[in-house]
Amino acid sequence: MRRPARLALAVAAVLVLAGCAAGARAGEPTWTPAPSFRGEPQRPRAIPNVPQPSAPPRASGPDGSPPSPTGSSTDDPSVVATNLTAPDAIALLPDGTALVGERTTGRIVSVQATPHQPVKTVRTLTGLSTTAGGGLLDLALSPTYSQDNLIFAYVTTATDNRVVEFTLTGPMTPVLTGIPRGASDNTGHLAFGDDGRLYVGTGDAGQPSLAADPGSLAGKVLRVSDIGQPAAGNPTPSSPVFTTGHHDVAALCLIPQTNVLLEAEPNGANGLADVNVLTAGRNYGWPSPSASSKGPLASLPAGSGSPGGCAVFQNTLYVTSLDGRSLLASHLGVSGQTVIAAKFQVFLKNQYGRLLTVVAAPDGALWMTTSNRDGHGAPIAADERVLRIQAPAGASANYPG
Repeated sequence: MRRPARLALAVAAVLVLAGCAAGARAGEPTWTPAPSFRGEPQRPRAIPNVPQPSAPPRASGPDGSPPSPTGSSTDDPSVVATNLTAPDAIALLPDGTALVGERTTGRIVSVQATPHQPVKTVRTLTGLSTTAGGGLLDLALSPTYSQDNLIFAYVTTATDNRVVEFTLTGPMTPVLTGIPRGASDNTGHLAFGDDGRLYVGTGDAGQPSLAADPGSLAGKVLRVSDIGQPAAGNPTPSSPVFTTGHHDVAALCLIPQTNVLLEAEPNGANGLADVNVLTAGRNYGWPSPSASSKGPLASLPAGSGSPGGCAVFQNTLYVTSLDGRSLLASHLGVSGQTVIAAKFQVFLKNQYGRLLTVVAAPDGALWMTTSNRDGHGAPIAADERVLRIQAPAGASANYPG
């Protein structure tokens, strides 16, 4: 249960989000905690009465050519929602349904695990700024969601990027504020570790120098408690900064039961789209790599372009490729905190166009969103869509070298 102090801050929180902290400077590392809940993170439980996800469709037509991306979605059992607006965020609920957040509208909808079911609006977040790629950027459930019904979101306001929390019927409360926003790279992603800590990935706000600045929250992965305080064991006890030197954190994903966190970004220090293993206190080389910078776990195959999201299921890493219009899979070798990645294999090539968010469910389903109406894709009438497929098998342990 949350302490009564949370109610005392709830009404003020709405005003805080609307008014935003107008005096905060772009590079100033301000952060504001909210009252706390306590409890150990819960392991995923079996989901009752959820249909088995569909196997992924073929990656090519009978003659070996790519299937048409303009086909109808009405008979595709993998498509569970259509005609959404910029769906950037997915959070899976214990009952097997998903909350999907729309970046540019702030709308959160409930999506069923089977196609042709109604999509219901359950909440709309207000006070957002959607310019320069901002808006409602990610959702994450509280580790004790079954007790408190709390949802965390990464959002952009008129003055900053920030993390807020709310229930579907209650007010929004700021958790972490003052993350710089800019003319570009307002990316933000959330992940709870097995230790119950909240990891927050941020972009460099279009100012590369901020990524290496320990006094800025831009271009970082932050680690905080559920109330926004710097987590115990952070490199600097008074700072939420966990890692530095990131250009644009496109995705965060946890290797289950290891507390090893992976991060994907489209343009790392080596100029490639990289996947990194995050280690406390390390710098990942953006914008100027040095001998002490930590290199990536793996780089995406040539032509993959920007990663959209990442997820791990049964020691296989799945990364969506926006420009490559595909789902990439790499088998992971994990021993303690040491991770190696096999060469990526390609699935769903040209099946659904540009793929963005991907989240793995305990039943083996991968939930994904499309991003074909972002000015870079070739949309069909049903876009944007939410997909639910069985995690592709066959990512072999073909490690490089």
